[in-house]
Amino acid sequence: MTPTDITLNQKSRELQLTWPNGEVHTLSCEYLRVHSPSAEVRGHGPGQETLQLGKENVNITAIEPVGHYAVKLVFDDNHDSGLYDWNLLYDLGKHQEQYWPAYLDKLKARGYQRKQPGQVI
Repeated sequence: MTPTDITLNQKSRELQLTWPNGEVHTLSCEYLRVHSPSAEVRGHGPGQETLQLGKENVNITAIEPVGHYAVKLVFDDNHDSGLYDWNLLYDLGKHQEQYWPAYLDKLKARGYQRKQPGQVI
């Protein structure tokens, strides 16, 4: 399924995707960055994932279409690898209420304290 609309709001650091079935998913840039399909994040095989830290204030600077099946998101922390295909973006939106708390739990287990939006440490 291909989104009918993709809107980036850099001020709120959110990407909104509208799907043909009427669903609308609003995904934070941080959420998208920490769930990047890149090898840097996912590794090259099971168990090689790298927990992403310090991405609270990351923003998307560009969205580049890749054929008719994906987009490349360019982040302001210079991360621009990994293609977000439509199935991945739909899955991230559909399961955000499951994936986001799981990510926060991993941060907590690591002893990492998230910064508040805009906070610089």
